[in-house]
Amino acid sequence: MTSEQLELLKYPIGKLYFPECRPENYVQDWIGDIAGCPEGLQNLVKNLEDDQLDTTYRPGGWTIRQLVHHMADSHSHAYIRFKWALTEDNPLIKAYDEKAYAALFDSKEAPVSLSLDYLKALHARWVFLLEGMQQNDFYRTFRHPESKKEVRLLNCLAMYSWHCRHHCAHIEHLMKRRDWI
Repeated sequence: MTSEQLELLKYPIGKLYFPECRPENYVQDWIGDIAGCPEGLQNLVKNLEDDQLDTTYRPGGWTIRQLVHHMADSHSHAYIRFKWALTEDNPLIKAYDEKAYAALFDSKEAPVSLSLDYLKALHARWVFLLEGMQQNDFYRTFRHPESKKEVRLLNCLAMYSWHCRHHCAHIEHLMKRRDWI
């Protein structure tokens, strides 16, 4: 496999792009991606058998099952980061080791229905919060302990909009390559 082919498998929709010019114009689209993610993910994986769920989306990558559970883990952290940034002044957030999470027993073996149900409830609550935020709220920040950077909630929203589409594309592209759809 060439490095270009591997790069396409890693980033099927491309790397995260954040518009520098008037990013607030994208907020409703990004919220829409967050809102639609659980149903889109559910529709992708609902007919997959265990052996399919335990197939990696690329060489050296996670299985579909791990991706679904990773999305639940990651999006939980994102939601809490929003709450912290909205209630504290530039809080220092807690980082987590996503690879270690994905290697845990539950990420490798739990039924995906657990995370799908969780994502449905989590995203409904998250979208309710997002839709109630004022424009200036999206400019509130948190600090990341590893990068030492301040992250605006606007940027975090863009990242998680991309994150939803990114991992769903991993699954969809694998399913197409394997003729599962």
